[in-house]
Amino acid sequence: MDSHENIKNAKELEFAVFCIENVAAKLNVNAETVYKAFTEKSDILNGYIIPGYEVLHSQGRDYIVDDIIEVIKERGVEV
Repeated sequence: MDSHENIKNAKELEFAVFCIENVAAKLNVNAETVYKAFTEKSDILNGYIIPGYEVLHSQGRDYIVDDIIEVIKERGVEV
């Protein structure tokens, strides 16, 4: 998923918040730290999570969180 998309509606916004909060909980850091990692340190939010919304949001929480953590590792983003 290489496209770059901004959040278009409330469902995508809710999903973005869900991803940030759940990744933060799994990594035992605060949500603001994860948000900054997804937006300031990388383009994971608008370059991966939002373009992948249709596929990702239909998965279970653990799958989504683990998938995003894989992306963080692959891209070498520090959280």
